[in-house]
Amino acid sequence: MTGLPSVPATDAELARLIAVEVGLLVVSLRPTYGDLSDPARSRRLRDDGDRAAHDLIVARLSEHRPHDAVLSEEGLDDARRLSAERVWIVDPIDGTWEYGQGREDFAVHVALWQSGTLVAGAVDLPARGLVHTTDHPSMVFDALPQGRPVRLVVSRSRPPADLDALVAGVSRRLGREIEVVSVGSAGAKTAEVIEGRVEAYVHDAGLSEWDVAAPAAVAIACGLRVCHLDGSEIRYNRRPPLVGDLVIGVPMVVEAILEARAGLRASG
Repeated sequence: MTGLPSVPATDAELARLIAVEVGLLVVSLRPTYGDLSDPARSRRLRDDGDRAAHDLIVARLSEHRPHDAVLSEEGLDDARRLSAERVWIVDPIDGTWEYGQGREDFAVHVALWQSGTLVAGAVDLPARGLVHTTDHPSMVFDALPQGRPVRLVVSRSRPPADLDALVAGVSRRLGREIEVVSVGSAGAKTAEVIEGRVEAYVHDAGLSEWDVAAPAAVAIACGLRVCHLDGSEIRYNRRPPLVGDLVIGVPMVVEAILEARAGLRASG
């Protein structure tokens, strides 16, 4: 294993370099597993890819930030992180199922939490050769799209339980048609918002900190709003490291989602 191509000057640069290196690694593994329509091959790729990605992230952080704590989906949860000032929150492969199926909509997440705040992050989409980072954000304007419906992206396997009612409520508040699309990983969904193909990502349960931290850090840097579905702030470095629900999106659309959600809760 060789080192990073350059010595990172900042935490954000380190996050980007690690995410890209890990992305290249996991993409390079795919051809060696043959036909991924074979469930056994796909499962082995998922397991081996997760392990290799985790090991590489830990090695790079140990080399460049040896005194920082790490919270990884694939690692043991060390309680010492709870008293640490700096914690890297990482998901070696976000969207492992999509990765094992040979799809593009998976990501590598690397984020740094420091003293209560996300201060750096990178979401690498290796199958697309694209990375979104906090140090080079793509600014998103707080405006509705022209010439197409407002789009919400949700999980293919776990869409919000009240999705139809939520869509109707958002449509009334914005006075616009709403279209719902499905994409794989949390990082890939957030990229859809950053890249302007959708206006918000909505998820109502089951997320962990490693799913959310890097996408949230990058989204905030891009001018998007990130919060729970009740409008409260998402907090990190907690035990257990659960987030649950979230919305990421263009501020005016997020506000409409929060109002519609509150209306559903009040009437339910």
